[in-house]
Amino acid sequence: MKNKIGNRLVRSFLIVILITISIIDIFLLIGFRFYYYNTISNELSSRMNLSLEIYRRDYSDRSLKDLIYDDSEIFFSNTKAKVQILDDEGKVLLDSIGSLNTNQVETEDFKAAKEGNRKTWRGLDPVTGEPIMAITGQITNSSGQNIGYLRFVSSMNEANIAIIKTIVTLLLLTLIVALVTTIFSFLISRSIVRPILELTDVAKKMLKGNYEEKAKVWEDDEIGELAKTLNAMSEEIINKDRIKNDFISSVSHELRTPLTSIKGWAVVLKDAKEDESDLIEDGLNIIENETDRLAKMVEELLDFSRYISGRITLDKDVFDISQTCREVAKQMRPRAKSNKIEFTTEIPEESILINADENRIKQLLINLLDNAIKFTSDNGWVKFQMYKEDENVTMMISDNGMGMTKEELAHVKEKFYKGKHSKSHSGIGLSISDEITKLHGGFLEIFSEEKIGTTVTVILPVNEIEEGEKND
Repeated sequence: MKNKIGNRLVRSFLIVILITISIIDIFLLIGFRFYYYNTISNELSSRMNLSLEIYRRDYSDRSLKDLIYDDSEIFFSNTKAKVQILDDEGKVLLDSIGSLNTNQVETEDFKAAKEGNRKTWRGLDPVTGEPIMAITGQITNSSGQNIGYLRFVSSMNEANIAIIKTIVTLLLLTLIVALVTTIFSFLISRSIVRPILELTDVAKKMLKGNYEEKAKVWEDDEIGELAKTLNAMSEEIINKDRIKNDFISSVSHELRTPLTSIKGWAVVLKDAKEDESDLIEDGLNIIENETDRLAKMVEELLDFSRYISGRITLDKDVFDISQTCREVAKQMRPRAKSNKIEFTTEIPEESILINADENRIKQLLINLLDNAIKFTSDNGWVKFQMYKEDENVTMMISDNGMGMTKEELAHVKEKFYKGKHSKSHSGIGLSISDEITKLHGGFLEIFSEEKIGTTVTVILPVNEIEEGEKND
């Protein structure tokens, strides 16, 4: 694998450290160079001041010629620098090391001295070619007359050697730091990359279907949070897979039951005699009922398939939802009566127009009422209420049935989820009901307590209806 994170981390650390050290080295070199050169300059300037002060104090009545032949040692003592005495044209009249250059001195320090200023100059010695630093000052007698120039010249070899040694030392230090940085960068990158590699390995195992594999949480940081998320995802996949398997098992069982009944009665009817009319009628009724039940389950499965693929569509039109609720209540009342359940309704008589898919709303209400009746014991009650409030229509179905636990309530609207009770079937009714509600721009809420009862509330917006639609 190219451009591994570990290699990129090492390179990044190394680049940052080398750039930082290089910047520090440059500033240190500039500082050392300034220090060495400034020290030489200050030393030459101090020696120049001292020599000229001695001349002004004790020898300012002497001529330049007398100084050269008799008292020149006042300028040479206590200094390692080369001392020169120049005339007004820059010609060397005296040199402390005895080397007289026939060329005139025309350096910046001499030019500045002629103008009464002091300035150090760096350059190459015209005779030896070595790097030097020079400073020149005026020699003024007691009458205030400028009789010549005093020039101090110092070799820069020692300073340059010291600077080169400093450069070599800094380069060695940089190499050592780079080596140490590389080692520590590898260790640090390994500590970062190792958990990522383990997470990748766990993810690959999960990709192959091994969702039981769990990622190790190394630290409570971003990578640790990623590991926790991966573990939570695997647990959720396991849970969803279990729910899906339960769903398939439940649907298979639900489909098998009416098919078994149909086949069984078909065999009975095949052997029935012509005078057994009651048996034939009972068998045909059972086959019809079981076929209807089978068709209903198949339709639910088709709706559920459309739901999970996002292909449920609405055929909206304006209708009286009060009338629709009364029709659904009338349809479900015999079912409640046969289960010995008291079924009451509170539905307003006035018309409440709503722009929605009437068939889907009926399917929603039948699912909810069917659940309420199914999970309510004999002699229990189911209440169906509907009312308009502001711009919304609220439909509420309550019962005093077995209710649900908090765990069941948290998952009851999820696809594939099937309750623990034996009366739970495919587990897709509430999922479809919730999807129908959302498609209409409303929301479905469920309140339930175990062994107390359940209340399902559906709130749908009353969409703005044009006058022409009302008349229709």
